[in-house]
Amino acid sequence: MPVATMPPHRHDLKVSARPGGLRRAAHRLLVLVAAAVVGAGLLSAPAHAAPSVDELEAQIDKKWEQLEPTIEQYNKVRAQLKVNRQKSTDLQKKIEPLSLQSELALNRVGDLASRYYMSGPSHDIGALLVSAKPDTLTEQLTVLDRLAAQEHKEVEGVLAMRAKYDGEKQKLDSLIATQTRQQNELAAKKKQIDAEIKQLEAAMPKTTVKTAGCPTINGVLAVAAQKAIKTACQQVGDPYVWGATGPNSFDCSGLTQYAYKSAGIYLTHHTGDQWNEGKAVSRADARPGDLVFFYSGLSHVGLYLGNNQMVHAPRAGKPVQVSSINTMPVAGFRRPG
Repeated sequence: MPVATMPPHRHDLKVSARPGGLRRAAHRLLVLVAAAVVGAGLLSAPAHAAPSVDELEAQIDKKWEQLEPTIEQYNKVRAQLKVNRQKSTDLQKKIEPLSLQSELALNRVGDLASRYYMSGPSHDIGALLVSAKPDTLTEQLTVLDRLAAQEHKEVEGVLAMRAKYDGEKQKLDSLIATQTRQQNELAAKKKQIDAEIKQLEAAMPKTTVKTAGCPTINGVLAVAAQKAIKTACQQVGDPYVWGATGPNSFDCSGLTQYAYKSAGIYLTHHTGDQWNEGKAVSRADARPGDLVFFYSGLSHVGLYLGNNQMVHAPRAGKPVQVSSINTMPVAGFRRPG
């Protein structure tokens, strides 16, 4: 007898259908919970506000503090290069006439040797040897010997001088090689500095600086200091351009050089050199017209106006202006002249 097949129990049907449905429901629940958590996190995450103008200025000032020593090193090498080029010109002027003089002297000696030693006596000398009286012959030969000795002495003197300047010529060649290397280094530094300044300028807020110029200074000042102050103050508002020495744009040492040049005092376009080109004065004895230097590396300089004020070319993006000397660490004061 066939065995009757019993229909599945209703409870069994629910159990068999439950696992897949539960898994799907749990998955949907987890997705919803995760989305809610992420959304809540996004809503609660703090928004990063754009830096304020003051914060940007502080960032740029800090970056400029690192960049300015490189600019002043560039100015130093460029000033040295100018001196070296003048040395090259002076040496070349000395070498050229000595070279020509020695060649002419050697040619004269060569002609003399050729006539008297290589080709034998000339017809005139032969006749002199045959017909001349002994005293005449001796006299003539003595003249010839003296002539040869004079030529020899002249050549020795010229060759000695030429040897001296040949040594100078070697120095000159070495100097030219150094200049070439310096030029390449300057080109690389200029490219690097220009790129960094562009980055700084891109971040700088556009501002307008209005100033009436330098404050009135009362007191007894040297004529040179008066002239330098007047000249520097006339540049207030002119743009900062690194490597510039005027008349319409300046960097820090370019401004002080330009100011004192108007007073007949020449300063090198480099802060380190300007430090050594002036007389040291204490802060207590500093007076208007002195140069005030900043940072241990002497990477910035301004023209002191008294009362803790100076006129200076601060950095790219900031024009020539009057400001306090207390915004940077003061390294010392120097008095040009």
